[in-house]
Order: sequence, then C-alpha cells, then structure tokens
Amino acid sequence: MPLLPQLKAMFDAQHNAPPRPSDQSPAQIREAMHAMIEQSFAAFAVQQERVLEERDATIAVAGDEIAVRIYRNAADDAPQPCHVYYHGGGFFLGNLDQGDNLCRGLARQAGCVVVSVDYRLAPEHRFPVAAEDSYAALCWVVANAADLGIDAARITVGGGSAGGNLAAVVSLMARDRTGPSVIGQVLEIPVTDFTSTAELDFPEEGIHIAAEKGYAKIYLSDESDARDPLASPLLAASLAGLPPALVLCAEYDQLQPEGEAYAKRLSEAGVPTEYVCWAGQFHGSQSFDLIIPEEAAAYREKIVSFLREAYFASRPKAPSPA
Repeated sequence: MPLLPQLKAMFDAQHNAPPRPSDQSPAQIREAMHAMIEQSFAAFAVQQERVLEERDATIAVAGDEIAVRIYRNAADDAPQPCHVYYHGGGFFLGNLDQGDNLCRGLARQAGCVVVSVDYRLAPEHRFPVAAEDSYAALCWVVANAADLGIDAARITVGGGSAGGNLAAVVSLMARDRTGPSVIGQVLEIPVTDFTSTAELDFPEEGIHIAAEKGYAKIYLSDESDARDPLASPLLAASLAGLPPALVLCAEYDQLQPEGEAYAKRLSEAGVPTEYVCWAGQFHGSQSFDLIIPEEAAAYREKIVSFLREAYFASRPKAPSPA
C-alpha cells in the first residue's frame, strides 16, 4: 500500500538528509545523532510514566563492564517473567535513556521485569563485542534471577533493528552454547544478513530504497565477518531448536526483505513463528503514537500479546491435588 500520508514528510526528510561530516569523531557523530533522535523519533511517542522500581546495575564483561537498567512493576516479591531488551541504533548509537519509554510500557503492559542492556558500541568496540556483551547480559540475568525477582524459566529476548539482530544472535548463542533457556524472541525490524543486496522499488510513488549498509563498515571488524552467523543470523547453518519468534517488519524499510527471509527460515526449521509486515510504514515509525496512534497501538499490542502468551504457556504448574 502507499506510504501512510502522515509519515511522508518524515520519510522524505530521512532519505534526503545530508551525509554526516567525515571529519567528526565517533563521539561527536553520536552526540549529534542522539539529539536528532530526541527531537524526532522520541518526540512522536507518548511518554510512559515510571514503573514502581527502576534501577541500574553493572555487569562484568571481557575486559570491561556494561550497564543494565531494570524495570519492575510488581507490587509483591513473587518471581516475574523477564524480557531482556537490546536497543537499536545501527550498532553505534543508542543508550539506556532512549529505551526508557518502551521498557516502561512493556514492564507495565506485559507484566514482566524488563532488563535493558547497554552493550558496547562500535566503532570503538567492533564485532563481536556487542553480541558477546548481549549474551553476557542474558547469562547475568539468569545467574541473578533470585536477587532480581525473576523466574529464570520464563525469559524472553527482543530488540529493534540492531537490537533485533542481537536478540536473534543471543538466541543462537544460547542454543549453541547450551546456555540459558529462552522461551521467545521479539525481532523488530531486525538486521539479519550483512551480505544482503536486496533493494526496494515503489515506482508508483517514485520511491527507491537502496541496499546501503553503512553500519556494516562501522560494526564489522573485517568484510568476512558479514558471513558469520553471530553477525548475520540468516546465514546460520540451522535455525532448528530456536525459541518461538515474533518478527516485525515495515514495508518501506531496507531491512524488510531480510527480516521476512529470516521469519521464513525459522518457520521452515520448525520454529513457531509469526511474521507481520506493517504496511505503509518505514523503519522506526511504529512508535509514532502522536502521528499514527491506531497503528502504533496495534504494533505495541502485538508485542505485548506475544510476550503474555509466552509467559502464560511457561508459567509454573500448580501441584496436583493429593
């Protein structure tokens, strides 16, 4: 369908934006891009109130430490299911503060603890650092489940864009390393294939979306990394045995073809998978409550329903009467 008319100005602004100055440091680029995100994407979302408990913690990782933010909205101490969330940002942007709104909403609406992960960013920390940090965070959550008030048997992972890639990769790592049990993965507009050259054409609207992957040069250490399943999960030899998946894409998004391809491969491998492509939308527009309120609410409800169903299916069984 045509691009939603409410989104056209924003879409045009994104695709006609001038290139970033080449003489800026990664820190300068990051600061400018974060300001742009706050003035655009974040400004179009309804702000969620704080949940009952929000606190930060640090996790030891190889040669360093990373931060996580824990959101808990339960009034009692009963163990809660947990969603481990990885933010987007092309592997070189993003922070915990930008995830506050989404994580507060999930903690409240899905009835779970949310742990948001501040993995190290490229180019200062290139592949596979973000993947290893993300997996270390999952392992930390399980190891500290009792202190966090989490049911270690009911853990899901998820994220958007680069975060969707990390959630998919962490699911692979948990399977292949005989690591923590993951009962569901939410992959929003995910990067799944660094080798993809798919392009999108919408001739009736005069829109062409090229297969540009500038973030690959920032994130990957070497061109050969593009074929590593920990960077491109679509290229994994097998996807069998992975947790049930919800894969969400947008019609006017460079990543749509590889997201759809990943959902198809998951399904063919016997993984319960739901794939939804949001018509008339572009990368990241799904959170624009103030511009497309009905569509944004439907998108959020899809994620919440998936998580609730996953947690319900895995809930502790009551003992049988004697």
